[in-house]
Amino acid sequence: MDQISQSNSTDKKLVECSSNKVSLETELSETLYNTMKDFVLSNPTWDQYKLINSALATFLVQNGCTDNSVSEIYLNQLFTPSKSF
Repeated sequence: MDQISQSNSTDKKLVECSSNKVSLETELSETLYNTMKDFVLSNPTWDQYKLINSALATFLVQNGCTDNSVSEIYLNQLFTPSKSF
């Protein structure tokens, strides 16, 4: 019974956190890092967070994700003017 209440508590915490942001740590190749850094430095309307969100949303939508929040991020970045890189 104690496991059931712990499970319900964990589920509740996951639901509460689902609308929050999470931190992501990953390793990038030096080429990707330098290209991302150069892009962000040459496009003042972008930062590394917007770039990563856009890249992930694009990947997910192009691979069948139908979540409305992800689609919204994807569509917003499509219509955000940015300098050619």
